[in-house]
Amino acid sequence: MDIDLTPKVAKKVYGGDGGSYHAWCPNDLPMLKQGNIGAAKLALTKNGFALPSYSDSAKVAYVLQGSGVAGIVLPEKEEKVLPIKTGDSIALPFGVVTWWYNKEDTELVLLFLGDTSKAHKTGSFTNFFLTGSNGIFTGFSTEFVGRAWDLDDKVVKTLIGNQSGNGIVKLDAGFKMTEPSEKHRNGLVLNCLEAPLDVDIKNGGRVVVLNTKNLPLVGEVGLGADLVRLDGSAMCSPGFSCDSAYQVTYIVRGSGRAQVVGMDGKRVLETTVETGNLFIVPRFFVVSKIGNPEGLEWFSIISTPNPVFTHLAGSIGAWKALSPQVLQASFNVGSDVEKQFRSKRTSDAIFFPPSK
Repeated sequence: MDIDLTPKVAKKVYGGDGGSYHAWCPNDLPMLKQGNIGAAKLALTKNGFALPSYSDSAKVAYVLQGSGVAGIVLPEKEEKVLPIKTGDSIALPFGVVTWWYNKEDTELVLLFLGDTSKAHKTGSFTNFFLTGSNGIFTGFSTEFVGRAWDLDDKVVKTLIGNQSGNGIVKLDAGFKMTEPSEKHRNGLVLNCLEAPLDVDIKNGGRVVVLNTKNLPLVGEVGLGADLVRLDGSAMCSPGFSCDSAYQVTYIVRGSGRAQVVGMDGKRVLETTVETGNLFIVPRFFVVSKIGNPEGLEWFSIISTPNPVFTHLAGSIGAWKALSPQVLQASFNVGSDVEKQFRSKRTSDAIFFPPSK
């Protein structure tokens, strides 16, 4: 596979006083197009309001920073207005209308990762706004809008023309937004920083996996996800997705080193990853990461709602299941080397703490 896997940062698409929208471009990160994957970030300043919109792609949203309010309207259902905070994962199936609001001093930043197999542009999200200068109803004649809403032309022109913002606006400081309800989070949100850990290795790392069990809506989205926190100087075992899934990784914080090995045993990527980077591992390619002393944290989506991984090192590594004879023949080594190989990593699974 001759394709550039180098991690990239997002580029600003639009924005103003209320905040900004950034996206990763398939021209800069070809694996987006290869994997039918879209990736974007939304950053809202205090009183920033992302106007109601829907998308041509199913997504998973992850709150990278801050707290705020999300409005989510599932098809033919009532509006859910919920508080959101750092660590929240939100499944957004096709057809949902969303809006986002930040009333706090700290910037609210959300990451969106999703499937673009049905999108207008492979590897990119297209968002359709309901209001604003590029809103859907600006394209209809006043006659059509008036008949649709049963309003006279004067009211129609006021409704359509008063909001001059494009995608993101800044509301007046005294504006009272709809109050969120904690109960609306049920079934829509999983906080990855508070959820039970799927893996917890002392001095190694921790994992929370997002799947149909803890957030059923991801089944409709068709994506799984996980949040991985790797301790300082620890290593994540080399492994691959064994169900033909792409792995899309965003570095939430920290830095470290990553290597990816592909066909014919060739290393296709060796790089330093740091906060804000996005990179994609092709199907069946093997990836491993080592955190720098400050540690490394990443959020990934996997292009299947219940991902399965095979690890090639550690106590649950595939090698441990093979007989001594097969290992000796495979490596062309004697029993002494095979025994030494098998005796290592008998208690460490997935994450390996730094050597003492």
